[in-house]
Amino acid sequence: MKTFGFKIDPLTGEDYYEVYVRGRQLLNDSHLNKGSAFTKEERLSLGLDGMLRTGIGSLNTQVDRVYEAYQRKPDDLERYIYLAGLQDRSEPLFYRLLLDHLEEMVPIVYTPTVGQACMQLSHIQRRYRGIYITPKNIGNIDQIFQGLSQPQVNLIVVTDGERILGLGDLGSDGMGISVGKVSLYVAAGGVHPAVCLPICLDVGTNNTRLLEDPLYLGVRRPRLRGAEYEDVIEKFILGVKRNFPSALLQWEDFAKQTAFKNLDRYRERILSFNDDIQGTGSTALAALMTAMRIKKSRFQDERYVIVGMGQAGTGIAMNIRAALKQEGLSDEAARKLIYAVDMQGLLLEGDPLLEGPQEPVAQRRAAVDGWQLDDPSHIGLQDVIRNAHPSVLIGVTAQPGLFSEAILVETAKHSERPVVLALSNPTHKCECTPEAVWQATDGKGLVATGSPFDPVDWKGHKLLSSQCNNMYIFPGVGLGALVCKASRVTDGMFLAGSKAISEFVTPAQEEMGLLLPDMKDIRAVSAAVAKAVGIEARDSGLGRLIDDEQLEGIVTRAQWVPKYASYRPGTAPRD
Repeated sequence: MKTFGFKIDPLTGEDYYEVYVRGRQLLNDSHLNKGSAFTKEERLSLGLDGMLRTGIGSLNTQVDRVYEAYQRKPDDLERYIYLAGLQDRSEPLFYRLLLDHLEEMVPIVYTPTVGQACMQLSHIQRRYRGIYITPKNIGNIDQIFQGLSQPQVNLIVVTDGERILGLGDLGSDGMGISVGKVSLYVAAGGVHPAVCLPICLDVGTNNTRLLEDPLYLGVRRPRLRGAEYEDVIEKFILGVKRNFPSALLQWEDFAKQTAFKNLDRYRERILSFNDDIQGTGSTALAALMTAMRIKKSRFQDERYVIVGMGQAGTGIAMNIRAALKQEGLSDEAARKLIYAVDMQGLLLEGDPLLEGPQEPVAQRRAAVDGWQLDDPSHIGLQDVIRNAHPSVLIGVTAQPGLFSEAILVETAKHSERPVVLALSNPTHKCECTPEAVWQATDGKGLVATGSPFDPVDWKGHKLLSSQCNNMYIFPGVGLGALVCKASRVTDGMFLAGSKAISEFVTPAQEEMGLLLPDMKDIRAVSAAVAKAVGIEARDSGLGRLIDDEQLEGIVTRAQWVPKYASYRPGTAPRD
């Protein structure tokens, strides 16, 4: 049963919630609970008289109180658990606290701490958030969706838990990622929390640790594969389309073999995108756009080595290729500048392990003729660095320390200011630290990492690295696609978003070597991305026909600010 609805008073124009629950049920609803901030009138009209202490507090005093409690927690996992509990009690209070302390708390609610939380989610579970779809209940998907208490669903983040960050198959414990991404949609993008839905497709796990853990709460069977798995996905998509026809769906942390298939199969059928492929590629491209400005260079003047050709690496390669083509290069000329390395070594044409999306960046075999190789039967990373002379080095491998001192020093020989994007999460999976890059480049390297790193004092001045966090792109893309009523999400929208992110980096920040905006500006960045997405959707015939100024106003009004709404009692409408 829905617990409230969004309303506008036709006489006064006042926005308010029409509330359909009373008393304890109201206090237990995270969307509605105000705690001590309920007014006297609301306490009387909504059956709360006697259930709350006499004092009436404000949102500001509540933030002070919960932040004081947060600071008493002894470690990051306990802080994660505390914030999850706060979110379960009162979403407006949770998001106000998060926005007030964004840089401090994003690493707690998302990377890197969310990885630690997902590894132990069945052990720290308090209350459930979102929806769990399994092969056994997929037939009841309409009843499940219709039983939701929130007034509407505009945004869905879904995972099947098979490739959580750099941690692998975590089964339904991967729900922490969907919940975390929804939190970032709200905090960074301003999407209203009451229209967001995290979902886990619990189709089993191949993780022996979980299957043998008596506390594991997910489906205890090997992971569903083949036609049975695809049938669950198809029924899920059909259920979303029937119940939430205007919703945006974000695919999150699926394994490579299913991620590309799901994206290709459904991107024309439902408003959707894959953040691991398109979001990572777009954020990395934004960082590279800034690096080109700092270096006074063009994409076609650089040579790129990308190590780890899963979803993220392939997405990054596709985005770099798009930037090269936008500069006027042909497909073949772009291919010559990108050296993609995976488990089998350098990707070469005709490789039996080559997958469809990787083919455009696989090198021609003639391009490596005459290379000096350690082993003539295998072209490894060291060989590529030595022979290709890259100026941009990108890692998405989850192999800590992969970018050794020797590799970084060799890369520095071919560019005065080499760019190193060591993007694996969480922190202990990073290919190298920013400090290692600066040591190898005498402080001249431009660095972005997947998780945050502290500044480093270098020869009397402070060196900074950017966190290449998808938070810069996906909330804005989602918000933009929704407000402009896009019929689908395109690569052009992501390219427009990348430009908007990079343009937000100030000359002063560029002078410090930063490649991405300050996290404190994330809401403004998301608004700029949303506007760019809306313009691209309009100009490509996929979105609303409104001018730039109107679109900017709509985006601004759509960004929810954490506050307590005014409540009026009502009766739930009958379906």
